[in-house]
Amino acid sequence: MESNIFLGFLLMFLLYNNARAEISDHLREDIPDLDMEPSSASSAHLNGKELPAVPQNSVQTHPRRHIKSKRRMKRRYKCYSCEPPCRDPYEFTHTCQNAIQCWKSRTRDADGQVQESRGCSTSPDQLPMICSQNSLKINGPSKRNTGKFVNVVCCAGDYCNEGDFPELLPFDNNDVTVITADTSSISKMLVAVLGPFLVIAMLGAVTIFFIRRSHRKRLAASRTKQDPEAYLVNDELLRATSAGDSTLREYLQHSVTSGSGSGLPLLVQRTLAKQVTLIECIGRGKYGEVWRGHWHGESIAVKIFFSRDEESWKRETEIYSTILLRHENILGFIGSDMTSRNSCTQLWLMTHYYPLGSLFDHLNRNALSHNDMVWICLSIANGLVHLHTEIFGKQGKPAMAHRDLKSKNILVTSNGSCVIADFGLAVTHSHVTGQLDLGNNPKVGTKRYMAPEVLDESIDLECFEALRRTDIYAFGLVLWEVCRRTISCGIAEEYKVPFYDVVPMDPSFEDMRKVVCIDNYRPSIPNRWSSDSLMAGMSKLMKECWHQNPNVRLPALRIKKTIHKLASADEKIRLDFDEVCV
Repeated sequence: MESNIFLGFLLMFLLYNNARAEISDHLREDIPDLDMEPSSASSAHLNGKELPAVPQNSVQTHPRRHIKSKRRMKRRYKCYSCEPPCRDPYEFTHTCQNAIQCWKSRTRDADGQVQESRGCSTSPDQLPMICSQNSLKINGPSKRNTGKFVNVVCCAGDYCNEGDFPELLPFDNNDVTVITADTSSISKMLVAVLGPFLVIAMLGAVTIFFIRRSHRKRLAASRTKQDPEAYLVNDELLRATSAGDSTLREYLQHSVTSGSGSGLPLLVQRTLAKQVTLIECIGRGKYGEVWRGHWHGESIAVKIFFSRDEESWKRETEIYSTILLRHENILGFIGSDMTSRNSCTQLWLMTHYYPLGSLFDHLNRNALSHNDMVWICLSIANGLVHLHTEIFGKQGKPAMAHRDLKSKNILVTSNGSCVIADFGLAVTHSHVTGQLDLGNNPKVGTKRYMAPEVLDESIDLECFEALRRTDIYAFGLVLWEVCRRTISCGIAEEYKVPFYDVVPMDPSFEDMRKVVCIDNYRPSIPNRWSSDSLMAGMSKLMKECWHQNPNVRLPALRIKKTIHKLASADEKIRLDFDEVCV
């Protein structure tokens, strides 16, 4: 068995060597036969032109083949050799030995410069490259106009490459193509390169758009099938409507609601947290955080309460759900929800989003003109009038007191007007039933903005009018903050909070009681305001708002009318504000 295997391998080895020898012979046969004999017909014709005669012992190359090429080229020759420029045809710098063939050439470069050279070929591999430059056809078609740029004469014999160099065909300047930068060609190339990418990108964008559109439709359909109670309204309802939008009343009349005049139907609110994507945190406070969220293609504000402030969340949701609360100067309410994130219960309150932020932030960033100041003060007063006023009727609105009015709880809209926000401490009162709803929230308002009767604890918490007058006191301090940042006589004061000069940044209850009740101190008014009729009128108004005696303070409607009257007396102020008398 082993002997048979050995004989098989031996036979395969012999066959392999034999095949290798055959292939080698065939390859050698393909080399042109350059074994030249001395001939008298050594002058060849190239492209119809007779070239100069070659010496007697040289022969022109041609593609004739031999069968046994491995027997050729046994004889070696001596040749002249010189590098260009060989200015003298008979100037030979040196000779080369052991050459298979000798050659001499004349070449013309792209600039029309002619150069001559002589040399020899010592290896058969060099012959196709040198001696085939101006041949008619060797393993393929010859190049056009080769005779105008290259003429190489090869010969076999000792020193057969002496004498004159071969001539080139006549040269015309039109044969030289000057390549210049073509802007049209560059633009075409750019279009050819970038065009397909742009087309593919556009097709991809269109495809992604239709895929996402189809996906949203399928997702909405599947949600409706899985939880029909959660989606009682269409997409038009799920868009955040602007304050006072008539669409609100329409869908309230045609859907199952929580009885609110503000916000979405109750069953829709229960799924809001699943539909909102939180984008960035835009504020933090003692109650929790405020985030900018994304909901149905719009930015909304998401107020996230700490679990310990559940009463504030409940109270604010209850106040926002009051019938007919919706107003252009009251923060627009979308809904509330309770959700769990990272194993932690979160209480969400979703409202309209205003990129300019609070009035506190706005005053820190900007100085105000007279027109800006009036627009801000009038819009706050307008919102306060709506809040304090009771609307009678089948679907009426109770009177409300904010109890925590300050610049941080007032937001600035894109047109420069303001909306009142943060109703966690608000109370309601109905003259029809005589009921005063204080809520279950034990927290108190901001100490810096507390009225004297609250600080000395002389206020009657069962009297709604007393609670409403505390809002007027706080509004007087807000008016001072706004007027301080108003440019008057070319000067605007740096923003400061009320009582910045007499109490610390976080004053205690006792600090404020001493300053406001005992010392009877109020924010100082600059003397230059007296020379400005508008600012003088505003300073008189704010003094009446923060008066020590609550009964002397003006009602919200009187404040609104006074501001409007002051603005109308100033020709520089243009108001587009539609006054609504309540």
